[in-house]
Amino acid sequence: MKKCNAPKNQTTRRILLTACATALAVAFTVSLPSQAHAGQVTVPPVPADLEVEPGFKAFLEGHAVGTQNYVCQPSGAGFAFVLFTPQATLFNDADHQIITHFFSPNPDEHGTIRATWENSRDTSTVWAALVPKGSITVDPNSIAWLKLEVVGAEDGPTGGDKLSDTKFVQRLNTSGGLAPSTGCSSATDVGHKAFVPYTADYFFYRDAGHDR
Repeated sequence: MKKCNAPKNQTTRRILLTACATALAVAFTVSLPSQAHAGQVTVPPVPADLEVEPGFKAFLEGHAVGTQNYVCQPSGAGFAFVLFTPQATLFNDADHQIITHFFSPNPDEHGTIRATWENSRDTSTVWAALVPKGSITVDPNSIAWLKLEVVGAEDGPTGGDKLSDTKFVQRLNTSGGLAPSTGCSSATDVGHKAFVPYTADYFFYRDAGHDR
């Protein structure tokens, strides 16, 4: 920033110092919006069936990079790749790891396997299930966008609760991750696994009254 040099004349000096102070105040004010809105989460427009009802607010966003993991299994009269777990790391806007995503048994449902998100710092964890009509294919070359409702939650061992109040999770802006179209067509293929890269944005919602 250009230095303000005070001249010897007192009147001129006062005018110049006032102008410098005003310029600094304006510069500081202009910089405030980016800081004030740093914690806000902006959810992109979604199909109606994926919208989260009023009364809940998105409080956390994670950008996922990982794989959708499939295994070849008998299916009806033939064979098909079946998802057995995602394996992804979620990052914040500063590229810091914040969450890991996978499938695991939900203790609140006697061990039912559910989609799982675990906070990387305090290990608070949530399990979620797909809501009715909560899966919509937006890009035919990518896995679906989803809306899931939390069906289990657990604080970390030291009381960490960053994710514990989550009620809904959306998976949006997906790229890749579809099951392979080849490699699972006969009994000899059964058991073969495919790890398909994908990216997505996950949005976590809690009761809007939580921050009041």
